[in-house]
Amino acid sequence: MSFAIIQTGGKQYKVKASQILKIEQLENLKPEKKIEFKEVLAYGDDKTMEVGSPLVKGAKVEAELIKNGKNKTVLIFKKRRRKNSRTKNGHRQHYSLIKIKKIFSKSGGIFSESKKLEKKEIKKVDKKEIKKVEKKETQKK
Repeated sequence: MSFAIIQTGGKQYKVKASQILKIEQLENLKPEKKIEFKEVLAYGDDKTMEVGSPLVKGAKVEAELIKNGKNKTVLIFKKRRRKNSRTKNGHRQHYSLIKIKKIFSKSGGIFSESKKLEKKEIKKVDKKEIKKVEKKETQKK
């Protein structure tokens, strides 16, 4: 399996072609818009590996924005005992769901590409994948 390690939102992600990721929110883009990540730290497969110092020049990862949204509310409750002092705040972090389409090598050729599906199949697969990703994220917290 070929993979790439990209950096976005101050975090690093190991991605594969046709993988769905939940990352920090990108700009206000419309769904099904193409995104390019040029901060590729490394890429490779079972046999070969290319590591940058710190980035691999010319390598990039192409993705498609599925949707922008907000996570569930995280409550922040502070209480000072015996002082009748308490505060309650909530926070909903913004996120973007993206699907990795292609991984390009430093020479510009396609290193890895996701399978092409028909529109009917895409909708079914994406809905299932999105539910899995969102379920995993809520279980982590």
